[in-house]
Parts: sequence; structure tokens; C-alpha cells
Amino acid sequence: MIDTHTHLYAEEFDENRKEAIQKALDKGITEFYLPAIDSESHEKMLQLEAEYPEHIFSMMGLHPCYVKPETWEKELKIVKDYLDQRAFPAIGEIGIDLYWDKTTLDIQVKAFEQQIDWAIEKDLPIVLHTRESFDEVFEVLEGKKHPKLRGIFHCFSGDLEQANRAIDLNFILGIGGVVTFKNGKIDQFLHEIPLEKIVLETDSPYLAPVPYRGKRNESSYLDLVAGKLVNIYQKDFAEIDRITTENANKIFVK
Repeated sequence: MIDTHTHLYAEEFDENRKEAIQKALDKGITEFYLPAIDSESHEKMLQLEAEYPEHIFSMMGLHPCYVKPETWEKELKIVKDYLDQRAFPAIGEIGIDLYWDKTTLDIQVKAFEQQIDWAIEKDLPIVLHTRESFDEVFEVLEGKKHPKLRGIFHCFSGDLEQANRAIDLNFILGIGGVVTFKNGKIDQFLHEIPLEKIVLETDSPYLAPVPYRGKRNESSYLDLVAGKLVNIYQKDFAEIDRITTENANKIFVK
């Protein structure tokens, strides 16, 4: 299995990071993709990747929650410098977040558009953050339509119409712990989405699946997400594992 979105470098793992990674490896989760946040965490993220070169892969990008008036242009320059220096499997996580701060929407859009341009230029997928911002994200993506524009709607929590709209734009859906929540809603229509349009993720340490909801999430809990898809798609675990792993391998650039 592949955890397509995990913040293993987050401080929540400082006490037992190696154990958490080993626990996941022991469960057959062999690859972990780390989304970038901002320059304050790049070093920690890249250091972890260097420690596990066969298993851990860092993305590069500026998270929309860290697009701040006083620093966003400087942060984007740092992202661009990294993208020019070495290869990354994706640009992410990027997008728009209107849950925490609506006042920065204009610069969030500018930062998002700039990073899309780099993704197209470098032929890289993008990993999208879309918290309370589906309409705004779709507007940007439709304005930037390009044959090379593709990626993952991370932590997808929209409705069936939004899911199909994302797929029509050449994106696939990142499905994590929310699919196990009673009020998550996506489990009610996910069977209508082809399994070939889905990848697994944890977003650890956030959004732990049932029965760990409210606690620290871990990559080792990815099997609980896959287990829920077994019920939704009426396919055995090995088939869910195989198809979602193939999907992830098709998306990320290695």
C-alpha cells in the first residue's frame, strides 16, 4: 500500500517517529509521500526523506494556510529554487483554504496559480488542499486547463457532483479517514466513483479513522481506510490494495 499524504515529519511524531514508520512498514505500507508546508519545515521533511530513501518521498510547495501577506512571495521563491535544484514527485500541498482565513484569498489564488504554472512547466502532478474552497479551486483549475495539469484532490470530502467535476479535470481523489466517519458522507456515493480514480492517504497525524478518531493518526492506519473501501466496493482487500497502489504509481513522478 502507498500512503499518498502523510506529515510524518510533524512534531506530533517527534517522540516515536521511527517506531511509527516501522509499524506502517510491517503492515505492508511501503511508500509514504510527504506534502510540503512552508520553509520552516522543509529541512525536517527532506532529512526524513534522506533517512528512508526507498520508502519516503517529499513533495515541494507552499501550503495555502501559510500564504501570508508579508512572506508569501519569499516562500514561493524558496519553492521555485528547490524545484530547480532537484526532482520531486509532485508539487503540493497547494490550493486554497477558506476555513482559517478568508482575508488572504487573493494572494492564495496568486500563489496557487504560480505553482500550477511550475507544475505544467515541469510536467509534475499537483496535490490539492481544498478546505471550504471547492468553488474557488475549480475556478482556478478551469482557468489553467492544460493537458499536463493533473493530480490529487487530497482529503476529498465533497459531494458526487464535485467528485465527478474533479475527475473530469484529470484529477483523482485522495481518500482517508473521513470515509470511516458516520457523518463523513462520502461513503454514501463513493461506490459510484471508479476505483481507478482513487488513492489512499492518512493525512497523519490528522483525521485518524474510526476507531482512533480524535487521536493521533498514523500511516499504519491506512489499512482501516482500505478496509472501508472493501465494504464500499465489494472487492477483497488485495484488489483494493493493488488498484489504489497502481493509481498512486501512475500519478507521482519518480
